[in-house]
Amino acid sequence: MAEHPFGWLSILPPIVAILLAIVTRRVVVSLIAGIYVGALVTCGWSPWLAIRDTWETHLWSTLIDPGKLRVFSFTLFMGALIGVITQAGGMQGLINLVSPWAKTRRRGQLATWFLGMLIFFDDYANTILLGSTLKPITDRLKISREKLAYLVDSTAAPVAGLALVSTWVAVEIDYVRSGLENVGEETGQAFDMFIASIPYRFYILGALLFVFLVSALNRDFGPMFKAEQKRQQGPTGAEIDADVNAADTVKPSHWMSAILPILVTLGVVVWLIYKTGAEAFDSLDGVPLREVLGQSDSTLALQYGSLIGLLVAGGLAMGQGLLSFSGVVEAAMKGARVVIPAIAILWCASTVSRMTSNKSVAGEASTAFEHQDHRLYTGDHLKAVLSESFSGEGEATAVKFLPTVVFVLAAFVAFCTGTSWGTMGILLPMVVTLAHALLTRDGPVDLGASPIFLSSIGGVLAGAVFGDHCSPLSDTTVLSSQSSGCDHIAHVWTQMPYAMTTAVVSVVAGTLPLGFGVSVWILLPVQVMLLVGILFLLGRKVDE
Repeated sequence: MAEHPFGWLSILPPIVAILLAIVTRRVVVSLIAGIYVGALVTCGWSPWLAIRDTWETHLWSTLIDPGKLRVFSFTLFMGALIGVITQAGGMQGLINLVSPWAKTRRRGQLATWFLGMLIFFDDYANTILLGSTLKPITDRLKISREKLAYLVDSTAAPVAGLALVSTWVAVEIDYVRSGLENVGEETGQAFDMFIASIPYRFYILGALLFVFLVSALNRDFGPMFKAEQKRQQGPTGAEIDADVNAADTVKPSHWMSAILPILVTLGVVVWLIYKTGAEAFDSLDGVPLREVLGQSDSTLALQYGSLIGLLVAGGLAMGQGLLSFSGVVEAAMKGARVVIPAIAILWCASTVSRMTSNKSVAGEASTAFEHQDHRLYTGDHLKAVLSESFSGEGEATAVKFLPTVVFVLAAFVAFCTGTSWGTMGILLPMVVTLAHALLTRDGPVDLGASPIFLSSIGGVLAGAVFGDHCSPLSDTTVLSSQSSGCDHIAHVWTQMPYAMTTAVVSVVAGTLPLGFGVSVWILLPVQVMLLVGILFLLGRKVDE
């Protein structure tokens, strides 16, 4: 076997990106620095050639890749769709539909949770809309602003990360696809693996459940209990409005103005996913749905689904006289601008992933390490290192603890950087490569059916959200506190014990036993029972 041309230098780009992101908290800049360091390695440490390659060979080639352009356009279309239905008053109408039911503290919290589940297509839209709109209701029911910020924040990112149609889904699938491309696996499996990893995202599922349990049981503990007690005694200093959105000034319209475009988007996406997958087979007789979905072009489906949904939203707004044509365009542009930072992160993270892979736009390699002038072959190096470092029991131990280590690492990076998107972009392709190297050391493995592999993917996605929930630097944490009129540090301080509780349960009754072979379908009910037990053990009713 040919000697690796770069050795440990092949892992420099992701390491540099992670360390700089933690230190500077500027994810895009850190990723570009990682790309430049990688270009230095492949260019023989020529700083001028590395500058040229950073842009031309790496960033530009990633930007013009047809698959990436579809992902970028989907994200822009979804941002524009959210902007239109918000400005047209559809979201206000949806919230007003549910609000009259909220007549008690329990119902008020459950209504907030339910609306958070309904606004699944974007975490920013979720936090800004619900926080600013529900303040009058929660104030009337004497629910603290800290509790409102928690209810909003802990449903926003989790539900957006799980939803089939959201500003997250194409990005998450693309990160998985990049990792599969790095290790030479069929990239068509990315969508299938995204779906299959959902049960293994223990923290995300637990966070959504815990919000429901806290609301339904009307029990709290720790700093949140004190905040709720203080609210029962009257208004507090934390209830100073700090709205960051003009939703309160938008006149509510019929709730169908929000629901119909989303339903159309979802319907078109599902139809196109099935249609593009079915086209890969001469006959569908006896073909499992999983294989059909695995062959689908999910980026095409998401792109055109979101575009048609945007057109429907604009047509409804103009047809009802809610917005003029120029108003629709202005609202769409405003919504699209919100997601541009996310697109920049995706672009740079995808570039790092391509640089560290063994695949090249120049075509298949005919000799070992043929594309070393612009590819680092990081996966090949990791596989070689693992083959030398692990044998027998040592390798088995590494595999067993991989989901837990991945979850903790993702949480740490997200906490330090304040971004779940950036964490997923930095870690997910690298984790896919590492998990593949460990699992396939003794031969091929069906990755789509491997609990360790799926929980490693789920560990990154879940850990990134957990770290984001605990980080005072997180954009969604800031938006949640601002839109809810809550002191920012008070929101972080009251939410963190709930997030930590869910995370500990996710590890103790999730990633750890799963690594030792316990079925995910046994672990999920155990986690539910533990979360309920913790609330009854530690929680108390504020209004007792």
